[in-house]
This record gives sequence, C-alpha cells and structure tokens, in this order.
Amino acid sequence: MIGQLFRLTLRGIADFMLHPVAQLLTLVAVAMVTLLTGLILTGIFNVNLELAKSRGEVEFQVYWKTGLNGEAVRKDWGVVQAMPHLDEFKTYTPESALKELADTMGEGGDFSWLEENNPLPYSALASFKVPPEAQKQGWANALLTDLRSLPGVDQVDYTPFQGDLAQGWTTIAKAVIWPVLGFLGLVVSLVVHNTIKLSLMTRMDEVEILSLVGARPSYIRWPLLTGGFIQGLLGSLGGIGLLYAVHAFTADALNFPPFMLQIHFLPLSQLAMLAGGVTLVSMASSWVAVK
Repeated sequence: MIGQLFRLTLRGIADFMLHPVAQLLTLVAVAMVTLLTGLILTGIFNVNLELAKSRGEVEFQVYWKTGLNGEAVRKDWGVVQAMPHLDEFKTYTPESALKELADTMGEGGDFSWLEENNPLPYSALASFKVPPEAQKQGWANALLTDLRSLPGVDQVDYTPFQGDLAQGWTTIAKAVIWPVLGFLGLVVSLVVHNTIKLSLMTRMDEVEILSLVGARPSYIRWPLLTGGFIQGLLGSLGGIGLLYAVHAFTADALNFPPFMLQIHFLPLSQLAMLAGGVTLVSMASSWVAVK
C-alpha cells in the first residue's frame, strides 16, 4: 500500500511537467497572491507591534530654540534623562539632524551648503513607559508641561489619541482586512481549480481508459492531487521569497525622524501558516476539480 502510494506520488510529480507553461503561469499566480497576502499580514503584524508598544508608551518630539548653544541644550537633556519612566531618549544635534534629512532625501538631499549656517535646532525623541500606577488622568499632560517648561525648549509635540487609534484599528481589521484575505484565498482556489480542470480535459481519454479497466478512483485522483500540492507549496514558497525581497528594500523606509519605525519581517510561525494555508487551499481546490 505504501509502495503504491509512493509510486502514485512520483507519477503525480512527473505529470506536473506535462504542461509546463500552464503550470508556470499557475505558480506565478499563486506566488503573486501569496505575496499580496504576505504584504497585508506584514502590515497587520507591524501595526500590532507599534500599537502594543504605544499603548503602554508615550512619545514626545522635543525641539529646542534655534541658535541655542550646545551646553544649555545638554543641561536640558540631562533633566529629561532624569525624569521617571523614561524608556528611550534619542537626541539630534543640528549636524546629525541635517545628515538624517539628507539621507532620507536620497540623491537629491545634498545640504552641504547649509553646514556653515545650519537652520535646524537641537531636537530629541523621548519615549516614556507608562506603568499601571502612573496611568491616571492628566499624567501625559503633566509630563508635557514639564518638558515645555525646560529653559531652552521651543516646541513639544505628541499624539494623545493612542487608545482611540488601537480601537479604530481593531474595527478596521474586522471590517476590511480579513474579508480581503478571504478574497485572496478565493483567488488562489479559482486559479488552481481551473488549472486542474484544464489538466483533466487534456487527459480525459487517459482517465476514461483507466476507469474502463477498473482503476480505483484513488488511483486516478492521487497524482492530480499531488500536482495541486506541488503548485500550492512551490507557489507559496516563491511568494514568501518575493515578500522577503520586498522587505529587504523597505525595512528602513520609515526609519527616520520623526517616525523612527523599523518594518519587521513576519515571524516564522506566521510564515508557516501562510505557506500551509495556501497549500491547503490549493489541495482543496484540486480535490473539488478532480471530483
């Protein structure tokens, strides 16, 4: 029994190469759908990371007065660093801020002519952890007042709507994102289903002869199901490879002030679920086509 199953599997692998153009187009379609699904999952994963971090964290973008000397600014930096619940404090001199700005502008960001008369002020990004005992009404506003009261500070910006943002994101995910993922799964099903049906039409005579000589349905169906499994597996792996390439080019796309967002790649568990889901959908659609 196991030997026969192994032979039928090998036969399915060999039959997979009978229509290389159609199979290649199907693999490309499955890979593209996997890529689109992976991009959506990557967006969800990174937004969830940021929300999980920001719901227990408040970030302030602090700007000092233009032309203020470095010694006075560093005294204010020392005051901020001594504040309770400070989690991360990134500082920028006018020179480093100008360099960051030039890096984000790419080839068109040549600001060397501003080095002698730099208009940018000293700035900093201060992130404060909010422990449960500090989560009380007006805590963030009090912290904002303390930062604005520093002698050399000119402006302080922060976003006070993190809780509403998290709730809004949950509503959007339920209303839009998951239906979109379901639609992409339907696209995979239709693509693989039609390819298997096309393969069956080209092999109709062979299937009828096998049926007439008494071949069991499993003997006929298993090689075709093997083809659906290969399409799903190779297509999903190809899509994940494309997803990795896209991530390599965009990982630092928002990693500059004031955003400072590092785009993280999907964890291994979610990649495995993505590949497994696409493969199972391909096998299910193959089964429907074979039936």
